[in-house]
Amino acid sequence: MLALEHGEPLDEAVYCEVMFDKTISGEVPEHRDFIYHTAIPKLERMGVKARVLRAEKTYVDLFTGTVTRGPKKGMLRAFPICGKCYVQRDCKIKPICRYQKSLPADTVQYIGIAYDEQKRLSHLKNQQVSLLAKYKFTEEDAKQLCRKAGLLSPVYEFTDRGGCWFCPNARKKELRHLYDHHPELWERILELQALPGKVSEKFNRTESFSDIDERFRMEDAQKSPCEKAA
Repeated sequence: MLALEHGEPLDEAVYCEVMFDKTISGEVPEHRDFIYHTAIPKLERMGVKARVLRAEKTYVDLFTGTVTRGPKKGMLRAFPICGKCYVQRDCKIKPICRYQKSLPADTVQYIGIAYDEQKRLSHLKNQQVSLLAKYKFTEEDAKQLCRKAGLLSPVYEFTDRGGCWFCPNARKKELRHLYDHHPELWERILELQALPGKVSEKFNRTESFSDIDERFRMEDAQKSPCEKAA
């Protein structure tokens, strides 16, 4: 939107969709629907071509892949490590880099890092530009810009961040939303948790997914009838 407003060169909007498996998106369902039914159509009506990229491998492919060397050789790779996410590396960064190589060497990549995210801005490389920083838009400014244009994702109604629904960095309110509203996806992670021979049983830094499931079940059991009805 800033590119269009300020006449910045713009060829297309590129979106890389991480997949849970071959048919299920890694996006929270509300966000996936927003992307395909609201965001992409609206961008295209603005004259912006949208390109969707996907990796060959999915989260399940990586989870069930085996370690090929070292003391844990033969074990399932299992849950990604917080701060060292192999899903982001293999399912998002690699497809984007592969696509970039097909473009002219001087192609500029606009990346949505806000003016008040100075640490992240310092990591931008050659041919990477933040228009939010250039026009001094903070995270809150960017949020309001999207809201005004009707392009604010519905996930911000229950969280203040976006991410895969199986992200190890997911906060309690994100996990609780998944538990309450998407039990079929919740069950898929429990199925993976039950697989034997994993490198680690931990879903995040402190808990297994089974621990989180048990905690939510206990919380529900302790609620009064009125709270459950609400």
